[in-house]
Amino acid sequence: MDRLDKIICSQTTLTRTEAGRLIKIGRVTVDGKVCKQASTKWDPATHAIVVDGKPLSYAENIYWMLNKPAGILCVSRDPKAPTVIDLLPEEARRRGLFPAGRLDKDTHGLVLITDDGTLAHDILSPRHHIPKTYRAVLDKPLTAEAAQAFRDGPTLEDGTQCLPARVQVLEEGENPLVEVVIYEGKFHQIKRMFAAVGCHVTWLKRIAMGGLILDETLAEGESRPLTEQEITSIMNEKK
Repeated sequence: MDRLDKIICSQTTLTRTEAGRLIKIGRVTVDGKVCKQASTKWDPATHAIVVDGKPLSYAENIYWMLNKPAGILCVSRDPKAPTVIDLLPEEARRRGLFPAGRLDKDTHGLVLITDDGTLAHDILSPRHHIPKTYRAVLDKPLTAEAAQAFRDGPTLEDGTQCLPARVQVLEEGENPLVEVVIYEGKFHQIKRMFAAVGCHVTWLKRIAMGGLILDETLAEGESRPLTEQEITSIMNEKK
């Protein structure tokens, strides 16, 4: 049981004040009847709440997978540029959403958007060693010595020591396609790791977080809610 205004603002982008105003002027019904008392408590799982003619679909937390295109900021909001939250469809918008694990502006791929702070903390916490898998195109072939440096745990140019990582070449050539798995999330880590072994990353895409794999049917900019199995899979694959 919770206050009606609190329930509404938890499931929408409305503030508590805005929700209270809609309730007061009769634009909210509960079980088919107008309710004008914001303080009235209801169980959103068992009572049908409708705001401006739209049924409120209640979920304690939401989890959406986004295939992020380059050029989009991986933050909750920015007054000057589009963000990953702006790419979500209207039905997924609610207060408190954030990307769990950021990507650089020019990096593509998997972004998990949620309002579940506990799960996000577990994913990002170094002690859990949740693997993050990327694919990258390099400006030169990867040497055996560079690959060994990744397996040993490369030292970045500023002296920062990284955990051992997995790297394999998927496509040989002057600009090889490689796959990298890391178990932490330092700032610009993939690019800095390759820079430490003399390579420059020209293209970068995240394809997995833990056991959650980017849905290949999602075009860049598209998103969808996660299944229960996918939510569980995130924490199931560890180092």
